Amino acid sequence: MAVVSHSNDCDPPSRTFKTQNPQRSSMIWESKVADAQRNPYQNEWNDLMDAIRNDKPYNEVKRGVEASLVSSMGRMAAHTGQEITFEDMLNSDHEFAPDVDKLTMTSAAPLVAGPDGKYPIPMPGGNRKREY
Repeated sequence: MAVVSHSNDCDPPSRTFKTQNPQRSSMIWESKVADAQRNPYQNEWNDLMDAIRNDKPYNEVKRGVEASLVSSMGRMAAHTGQEITFEDMLNSDHEFAPDVDKLTMTSAAPLVAGPDGKYPIPMPGGNRKREY
């Protein structure tokens, strides 16, 4: 078992346990984080300010793009019931929201309810090329 954050999304320490019992007696590992590094949002801000003040390069584009790609991979894997790799996702012709760039305030919704009034739901393994 693992505890990524203690009481909120950025509160260390992280811990791993050898059982499903999160007691100190079953703990395998605990992160050691200095108080100055406790909040990742503050750390990121500090890094950006340091780069600006000291004229150093600072670019989070690669990390942001890869995080977005992995999110899309997870969605596609969950919706199609198959393993999706970086290459699969990068070379996919699937659009999660087809023609979203053409939507206007008067456009029809890109996903509409069926005759029963229900919207389609993903059927993992049922449609391996598309979500719905």
